[in-house]
Amino acid sequence: MLRSVLASLLGLAAAMPAGAQTRLPLSRMLCADAIELVKREGDVVLPIGRGTPQRFVRDRSFCAFGEVAELRFVPARDNPECPVGYGCREPGFEEWDWR
Repeated sequence: MLRSVLASLLGLAAAMPAGAQTRLPLSRMLCADAIELVKREGDVVLPIGRGTPQRFVRDRSFCAFGEVAELRFVPARDNPECPVGYGCREPGFEEWDWR
């Protein structure tokens, strides 16, 4: 019985998304390390200083249908404008190409 409970718990832990893990704030990471983390994981939630954590993605394939990927620049330990990855957002009305 104990083995089956432990096996279930381990299975649940392995199924948790990587973004749910606690990470260092970007202000304490080197820019190159933050960029590599987003490239490797693909979809990461990172704390920005004392603010709300933000989601960064490797490319548009991690965005929902109808969203666009916009390059995000955030302060890292060694670079005040680190191009860490992309943020997904819905385009504004003026951005649609109606041709």
